[in-house]
Amino acid sequence: MILAAATNESLAHTSNVLIYSSMAVYLLAFFAYLAEWVFGSRSKVGRTAAELTSDAGAKAPVVTVKQGGSTAVLERPKVVTRSAAGTRDVPDGPGAHGGTEKGDMYSRIAISLTILSFVLEAGGVVTRALSVQRAPWGNMYEFSITFSTVAVAIYLGLLIARKNVNWLGLPLVITVLLDLGLATTVLYTSSDQLVPALHSYWLWIHVSTAIFCGAAFYVGAVATVLYLFRDNFENKLATGTRPGAFAQSVLSRLPAAATLDKFSYRLNAMIFPLWTFTIIAGAIWAGDAWGRYWGWDPKEVWSFITWVAYACYLHARATAGWKGRKAAYLALIAFACWLFNYYGVNIFVTGKHSYAGV
Repeated sequence: MILAAATNESLAHTSNVLIYSSMAVYLLAFFAYLAEWVFGSRSKVGRTAAELTSDAGAKAPVVTVKQGGSTAVLERPKVVTRSAAGTRDVPDGPGAHGGTEKGDMYSRIAISLTILSFVLEAGGVVTRALSVQRAPWGNMYEFSITFSTVAVAIYLGLLIARKNVNWLGLPLVITVLLDLGLATTVLYTSSDQLVPALHSYWLWIHVSTAIFCGAAFYVGAVATVLYLFRDNFENKLATGTRPGAFAQSVLSRLPAAATLDKFSYRLNAMIFPLWTFTIIAGAIWAGDAWGRYWGWDPKEVWSFITWVAYACYLHARATAGWKGRKAAYLALIAFACWLFNYYGVNIFVTGKHSYAGV
């Protein structure tokens, strides 16, 4: 028999204070990321676009002939390679800071504020767990604050690994602010104990992997959306069309379309087996809690639909003719399925996974 511990209201209050404090610092980080994009590389935009145009291979290669004594020597033309996604072999943009000293200063400020926000939010998650002495994801409020914490952790981890992901900073903090705003208003649930069915070590395993998978899928979805914009930008340059001012100032600083496409594909492919394990772990837990491994509960169904959608995406990437934009659309559909499984099923559909209201 498991005895429920009393809620530590002091720690629960501390958790709320830390979450609100992190939101305030995330807001400052948002303005810093915005300044990075606004003030970075204003003087280099035109040159970057010109370089992309020249590298896109708009002109046909020319074969020249050199006369070497009495022998004619053919020079091999430079081969312009194409990425697997169909995008042109162009260099990555200089980044959100644009390679300028001023832009880099705002970038460092933004990242420092993001680290501080992450520490505060992570503290909020930990104190929430300590207030009830259990895993801090027993309802949608706790799931949401943990989800955004993990998403930021992935971003910071990629930065530590020296990956070119500074383009992710601005959309990330916007999403985190929206997520926390929704969590602290619509989804907020007071710190309390769980129903008996959730008192299992599988809560730590199944739900934690679901949160991590969702955060990683989110990062991959952002990269996919930016890939679609960047690919369109590169296509315009290749055909001699002049992009608009927004594209010139923003899209020219993103990584190449091929880089974004490869990044999102590798991330989704890496996380997919873990999502498979998440579903299997949930089935095992259902067998222990409800006496059956699968009962077509709405959460189970949409978890499986999400799995099928990502499986179709990964299969499409390995099939000729389903690369680039077509595969990107599949990836976004798959993430939309995950998003509905998270919000839609919990809020609008009643099932065995519905516990503390939301």
